[in-house]
Amino acid sequence: MPQTAKSYSLKLYDAIELAARAHRGQVRKGTEVPYIVHPLAVAGILIRANCPEHLVIAGILHDTLEDTPVTLEEIRSQFGRAVADLVVALSEPDKKAPWEERKAHTIEYLEQKATPDVLLVAVADKLDNMRAIREGLASDGEAFWLRFNRPRESQTWYYQRLAGVFERCISAGAGVALAHAFKLEVVRVFGETPA
Repeated sequence: MPQTAKSYSLKLYDAIELAARAHRGQVRKGTEVPYIVHPLAVAGILIRANCPEHLVIAGILHDTLEDTPVTLEEIRSQFGRAVADLVVALSEPDKKAPWEERKAHTIEYLEQKATPDVLLVAVADKLDNMRAIREGLASDGEAFWLRFNRPRESQTWYYQRLAGVFERCISAGAGVALAHAFKLEVVRVFGETPA
């Protein structure tokens, strides 16, 4: 049975504190919005979906390994192996690889190797990203795409592929509604996803 917000422990607050410290001074691409807003939004999506605490904590910490000095050992010692394993699975293995290679790896991993827990946190992460993209387009128009390393066409390929992966690979529980919400955001921004 999924936990409710009332049953979350102080570890959730410890994760927020660690992420806030780790992401201090970082902002969302092309904005002045503190980066910590994103992991907290991911956590909010997971909490509203009644996900267990370890998934919410992984959502809060999902970018710490690739974007901050936080180490795997710190995460494991503070939050346990389950959270640490999720954060590793949600991190790109080689941030120096070309964008296309990194995104193709993410798609392949999510489709072929990811556990249901990894898929759930990943869809919450990507759902928040899509909402931020939609809001950015509403405020900045097509100039919004200049914030990214790749143009709209590349982003279209990536997010449409993710929508297909989530739709095919998430078949039960709260993830189904999140996958559907993600696909709706993708369609709103990029148009229909290929079959």
